[in-house]
Amino acid sequence: MKKLVSFGLLILCSFSSYANECEIYWLMGSNEEAFTPCKVEAEQGNAEAQYILGLMYDEGDGIEQDVQKAAYWYKKAAAKGKSDAQFNLAVMYDEGDGIEQDKQKALYWYTKAAEQGNSNSQNNLGLMYDKGDGIEQDKQMALYWYTKAAEKGESNAQYNLAIMYEKGDGVEQDKQKAAYWYTKAAEHGNANSQNNLAVMYEKGDGVEQDKQKAAYWYTKAAEKGESNAQFNLALMYDEGDGIEHDKQKVIYWYTKAAEKGHPSAQNNLAFMYDKGDGVEQDKQKAVYWFTKSAQQGVPDAQYNLALIYDKGDGIKQDKSLANEYFKQSCDLGFERACNKLKK
Repeated sequence: MKKLVSFGLLILCSFSSYANECEIYWLMGSNEEAFTPCKVEAEQGNAEAQYILGLMYDEGDGIEQDVQKAAYWYKKAAAKGKSDAQFNLAVMYDEGDGIEQDKQKALYWYTKAAEQGNSNSQNNLGLMYDKGDGIEQDKQMALYWYTKAAEKGESNAQYNLAIMYEKGDGVEQDKQKAAYWYTKAAEHGNANSQNNLAVMYEKGDGVEQDKQKAAYWYTKAAEKGESNAQFNLALMYDEGDGIEHDKQKVIYWYTKAAEKGHPSAQNNLAFMYDKGDGVEQDKQKAVYWFTKSAQQGVPDAQYNLALIYDKGDGIKQDKSLANEYFKQSCDLGFERACNKLKK
């Protein structure tokens, strides 16, 4: 979970005639020079200096990394009401990062920062209530804090809020609100929201169907490495659905998704190599990707892999292994695999 570096606040403070040396050196990027004045000012009780010193120890920025000292100075600044320090300290307790994991203390400090309007804390607090993580599950509180953070532009909260509205999870289902918040988060670059918004446009679910917008948002998410979007985009190119049919792009995006472990992309990519569909036929690559997909429980891949071993098609014949894969596929309800076992 990313911690906060509040450059905006520091820049604002730096224009004051009372700006201290700690902040000045820190803003200049002279971290080694910043350490001594920051330490002096932190020991004198300056909350901003305590926070900056905590960051320096946390990141090993200008000094040797020491997460225990980072926690020490975050605590000092947090106790004085510095919300970014409260958030960073909460993250440390939440993840057990440098200090013993303590969900109750994480909850305490997230709440303190959230009540001051810290949007990252509001989102993480919402998540704790949403999942019942360290506290009794409370969907209404999750909704409350997600909304607070989302209205401040926190993209993870916008995504989480959209999920609640889309599924009707703790709130009345509202596809329009889901699309609204997915759009907000997508425009902030949230890859999961970009993919989910694309799905809504592709299906016309909560929004008017628009294949071009679907392709647009799938592309945005796919370029950020979101494997579901990469798979969905490959499907659109494969089917020529709303965009021009393009086998090279199909191969490209299936490969990207397959390399990230997407089981259906692995199966589809294997099939293309197996048949030489849009790519030079390569039985070894077909076996490789069918195996990857089969190991993740995709019955089509298990069946296709069984066929290859059964026939010895580009690979050493292995009837025993073929039957094993036919059985795995049949157990998952793939009828053609079951029929093979009956013969």
